[in-house]
Amino acid sequence: MSELVVTTGKKLGSTQKFNQNGTRIPVSLIAVVSTAGFKPGDLLKISGTSKGKGFAGVVKRHGFHGGPHTHGQSDRERHAGSIGQTTTPGRVYRGKRMAGRMGGDKVTLKGLALMDIAEKEKIMTVKGLIPGPINGKITLTKYAEMKKFVPLMSDGKYAEIVPDEEKIAQQAEQVAAMEKKAEEVKTETDKTVELKEEKAEGENNA
Repeated sequence: MSELVVTTGKKLGSTQKFNQNGTRIPVSLIAVVSTAGFKPGDLLKISGTSKGKGFAGVVKRHGFHGGPHTHGQSDRERHAGSIGQTTTPGRVYRGKRMAGRMGGDKVTLKGLALMDIAEKEKIMTVKGLIPGPINGKITLTKYAEMKKFVPLMSDGKYAEIVPDEEKIAQQAEQVAAMEKKAEEVKTETDKTVELKEEKAEGENNA
């Protein structure tokens, strides 16, 4: 098991890059205090404070479906419904899912791969999305290494496609041949039309 290495930083934002297999990868950029002990291919555990959403109802906060929109329903489509447990136990259980303040909680994500490090700028590129708003404080912990790690392109873009000059030349020859054949067909058609017109004119004169 790899030695635990911990550092702190702030979230800069998210973008997309390509690895050496040409696969597009969503990544997050993190400005860290120190890059010592980290290298591309490390698996990270990242903790941060999620975005605050304010006071939210049960539909947004917990994914409730709400009540029916018919059968006399008028103003309770997004209501939580009954919360009681009848006479026994005669109270509401602790932890009942209800409306309340949403977000602003500590969130920890595990298994995020470190894709690249800019040593000079002290910026890490991490695969996937991380919790918190831009400039939010986060903690990074290295706990393992990827066994099958594919690094990013050196410039962060997909490999440039080099044009095949031989293939382009063959395509140009095919186009030229098609144009020549079309011209020949047009010439033959024009001659046929002229012969028909001359024959019709001779019949009329006779």
